[in-house]
Amino acid sequence: MLELGQVLAGPFAAQPRDWNPVVYCWRGGSRSWSLATVLTRIGWRTGLLEGGYRSYRQRIVAEIDRLVAGFRFVVVAGPTGTGKTRLLGRLSELGLQVLDLEGLANHRGSVLGGLPDSPQPSQKAFDGSLFRTLSRLDPLQPVVVESESRKIGQIHLPDALIGRMRAAECVVLELPVDLRVSLLREAYPHLERDGSPLAAKLQRLAPLYQ
Repeated sequence: MLELGQVLAGPFAAQPRDWNPVVYCWRGGSRSWSLATVLTRIGWRTGLLEGGYRSYRQRIVAEIDRLVAGFRFVVVAGPTGTGKTRLLGRLSELGLQVLDLEGLANHRGSVLGGLPDSPQPSQKAFDGSLFRTLSRLDPLQPVVVESESRKIGQIHLPDALIGRMRAAECVVLELPVDLRVSLLREAYPHLERDGSPLAAKLQRLAPLYQ
């Protein structure tokens, strides 16, 4: 753990005079208050997160539940390879409100969905991104979202959101198998370059067909 002098001479040394840091403890204790006082005296406008990070997390979870209750969702469903993500992207370009959960989770949702050399965010980071995204949406307009299970990769979706999605209007996409294969090849070129990850992923499905 760095001492205050080491922090000021190290990580904080290059910060400009108009820097506006936010300081917090896990529970909002005296250490964050002491550091905020020192930084303020130096000349930086320093914010202090009341209640600490734990309080912030509790507020984020509660706000997500509150926000999703106010939206009318339209769910896009369909088998893997029917272009659901592509459709959502096009709808967003046309100005419709889209909640891209797979984009926030950095995972394409299916057993093939992990992205190479691009890890998923932590659950806490995902929740924060979800809250900020929901906060920018207009509750008077419908929100289009792709059908998802309770988990996208290692990310858990909030129960309140899952409940609202399962009760929402649903549009089901269908495509012939050959077109689905073409879309999958476009979406996952890395799996064609190296077949071993694909074999390992598909092996996870074997118990479902025994």
